[in-house]
Amino acid sequence: MVAPTAGSNGELPPTVPPSWPAGLPDPSTESGEGLIGIDEVQKALNRSRASVYRYTNTDPRNLNPAFNSRKLNPEYRTDQKEALLFHPNEVARFARDVLRIKEVTVEVLNSPSTASQQLLSSILQELQAIRLSLQGLDQAPAVLSTKRDQLEQSRPAA
Repeated sequence: MVAPTAGSNGELPPTVPPSWPAGLPDPSTESGEGLIGIDEVQKALNRSRASVYRYTNTDPRNLNPAFNSRKLNPEYRTDQKEALLFHPNEVARFARDVLRIKEVTVEVLNSPSTASQQLLSSILQELQAIRLSLQGLDQAPAVLSTKRDQLEQSRPAA
C-alpha cells in the first residue's frame, strides 16, 4: 500500500482516530489483502453505485491523483483497467468526515483459497506431523545412522 500524498491545499490524510467507528476491522491488524471493492463500499455506505463513483477521487488523465480530503480516495493502481479498491480506513474516514455518517460497518471477507495458500497449508500440516513424530521420540539419537538402523530393523521386510 502506498501512502497518499498531500493534496492541492497541502492537507495530509488524517491519522486513525482514537475512537474507531464500530463495525470496522481494527486498522492495526489490517493486512494488504483487506482492500474492498466498489460493491462493498456501496453496501457499507448504503449508496448507489453511481454515487460511489461520483464520490471517488479519480481522473481520466491521472491514474493516481493526489489525496483529496473531500473525496473517497482509492488505493494505488498500476493500470487504468484495474478495479478500484479501497482501504476500510479510507471508507470509514470518508463516511465519517464527508458524509457525516455516525456508524459505518465495513465487512471484509476472507478471499477464496488460492493454490499457493493450499500448498502452504499442506506444508504446515506436514511440518506439524514431523514435529509430533519428533516429540514422540523418547530421546534424540546420538547418531542419525543408529536411529535409521533401528527403524529399518523394526520394519518388516517386503
